[in-house]
Amino acid sequence: MRNETARYDITVVGGGLAGTCAAIAAARLGRTVALVNNRPVLGGNSSSEVRVWVCGATGHGKNHHAREGGIMGELFVENQYRNPEGNPYYWDAVILDAVRAEPNIALHLNTDVREVEAHGPADDRRLTAVTGWMMGSERRIRFESDLFLDCTGDGLIGHLAGAHHRIGRESREEYGEPWAPETADDISLGSTLLFYTKDTGHPVRYVPPDFAKDITKTSIPERRIIKAGDNGCAYWWIEFGGELDTVHDNERIRDELWSVIYGIWDHIKNSGDFDAETMTLEWVGSVPGKREYRRFVGDYVLNQADILGQTPFPDRVAFGGWSIDLHPPQGMYATEAAAKQRYADGIYHIPYRSLYSANTSNLLFAGRDISASHVAFGSTRVMATCATLGQAAGTAAALCAELGVAPRALDISALQRTLLREDASVIGLASTDPGDLALRATVTAHSSLTRLAVETPGESWPLAADAGIVLPADPGLTGLELLVDAARDTDLTVELYDPELGQNYVPRRLVDSVTVPVTAGAGVWIDTGLTWSPETPRNAFLVVRANPALALRRADTPTPGVLCFTRVPLRPQDETPQPLREWTDTSLLRSTFCLRTGATDAFAPAKAVDGYARPYAGPHMWVSAPLAETAGTGAGAGTGTWLELAWPEPVTLGRIDLLADDDVNEDLINLHHHRTPFDTLPTLLRDYRIEGREETGPWHVLAAAHDNRRRRRVHTFDEPVTVSALRIVVEATNGARSAHIAAVRAYGPES
Repeated sequence: MRNETARYDITVVGGGLAGTCAAIAAARLGRTVALVNNRPVLGGNSSSEVRVWVCGATGHGKNHHAREGGIMGELFVENQYRNPEGNPYYWDAVILDAVRAEPNIALHLNTDVREVEAHGPADDRRLTAVTGWMMGSERRIRFESDLFLDCTGDGLIGHLAGAHHRIGRESREEYGEPWAPETADDISLGSTLLFYTKDTGHPVRYVPPDFAKDITKTSIPERRIIKAGDNGCAYWWIEFGGELDTVHDNERIRDELWSVIYGIWDHIKNSGDFDAETMTLEWVGSVPGKREYRRFVGDYVLNQADILGQTPFPDRVAFGGWSIDLHPPQGMYATEAAAKQRYADGIYHIPYRSLYSANTSNLLFAGRDISASHVAFGSTRVMATCATLGQAAGTAAALCAELGVAPRALDISALQRTLLREDASVIGLASTDPGDLALRATVTAHSSLTRLAVETPGESWPLAADAGIVLPADPGLTGLELLVDAARDTDLTVELYDPELGQNYVPRRLVDSVTVPVTAGAGVWIDTGLTWSPETPRNAFLVVRANPALALRRADTPTPGVLCFTRVPLRPQDETPQPLREWTDTSLLRSTFCLRTGATDAFAPAKAVDGYARPYAGPHMWVSAPLAETAGTGAGAGTGTWLELAWPEPVTLGRIDLLADDDVNEDLINLHHHRTPFDTLPTLLRDYRIEGREETGPWHVLAAAHDNRRRRRVHTFDEPVTVSALRIVVEATNGARSAHIAAVRAYGPES
């Protein structure tokens, strides 16, 4: 056995997605980081040991332009390229590669932290060290740091340090939460084990172990969906332990879950009710996926009203969008629905004050143990959201270490500015980074998309239900025409709504309504006459009212800045109103209703330097004219199209960041929830070069990329370059008809 002491700027305990993203974020900012995990693999509940799919703000596609950016976004996009079939072991490798790419991270797997050194009175605690035992290596390692992050999920480190925390449900009165119980209690969400099956192609018998439960003697077959071909997260409802202590009763919970899994498989294989003769169990989890335990108390406790009301916190540093998703305490044995869910009208914000301890001065946290009520936690607990919290907390820790300040004293504007510079997503906040010289440039382009015109009709879309169309109104919306088929003379009614919040894609405030006569015929263009000139650019939500005599025409192609929906009824158990559930793009994803509009500035060159790097009240990106129309012109034969930044005086550059469009409306997943039909997002730039010149001199190639599959590309120069103008020459995309650039950033040698 060896006793060791190691010193790092920051120690992160917990190697789930929150801890992993925290460590990467801090390391990229130049801090030395110990990432300590008590399991042999990273990823926490998403790892091959547990195999929960990574859910987040998209809500499986219900929210739009909501997929996480920053480090979590990088992991999603890379996994999609390497692992489109959702192999859990490949996902482990994606995460491990991301950590090992950072030389400032010292990774300690199989290291269980059980000892914490902290001092000070109860209201002013401070950690000085944590000690972990590295299993299999007989190493006892003491980690010393000025800053610590508890990303353990269960919150053990903060608990041992004396950080204030809660377990269980608050009373309804404490935060005014309608979904909270009348009286506070210690009930939590339970834990789950998953299993995988496979078809062997030949008969396989199954002899259940003695501990398998006869599930026909429970309510499970009546209340839950059991299918022979389902596996993995289709059985998320195999949940137990909400009425127990999910930590101290972990072994009892695991045994109960095992008994039910093997009992369900016995029911599938031997009851005669399923076609499963050739199927066998391929994998059964042994590490319960915990949902809830300690929640720390920060300077702010996020609550139900903040999520459903989408509170615009001035110190927002991350976002969520999963429903408030609460499960009955009895889990799989409950007689009611397995989940109660309520969505906000769009994604919501999470404040920095919920990521550091109210009474432990150098402790930050990220993941499911943040400062949130039980009800709010029902949404923030999902892993992609936890990952964004990790990047925010890790970035804060790095700045605190650099500046020598406590988390509570950190300047919020500096934190937000750094997050935006690192391509983390802080919704509705534009970058004003003084070090970004691109913000001072005049921007032009060889071509731009100046109007929306989807004119090649495909199949008809009968207006059996209301249809919805989101369009950018920048600076306004004019000349809107729709292509329709009319079985008889009738009227077309179109309503124009303001979604009000920039992150929302549901109709909220009625602006105008028109009814237009339509003469019978196929493929008729109808001028709606709708116009809208909002005070600031924003999205318009058009509701095309149902009419059995009419059909819209649909083109099987996506269109920048446009979303199309159909309206579906709420389920009986859904609270109303809940428009996010009513408007769905099922069967319309990557399709567009045929339409034409007047001129738009939504894709102008200046959008690439407007401080936004993802959609918010508009697309916020430069989009070229279709490349086929620009080939052989402008930048040189066959070179596509270009975006140019020019300065009145020469500038000296040391680094250029190029942020392509990774289509955050596409709902990516790490495992097996659904299969996205491409490995590389079509909107990403594939081949491009960056050129610079002084005054009117010739263009010189400064950097180039080929076969690119990433959103963020950072180009640094060995020697500073001085230019008066810079241009990005796009030679090819990964499938999109036009070049899309979300942002260009240019920094001096010392930035």
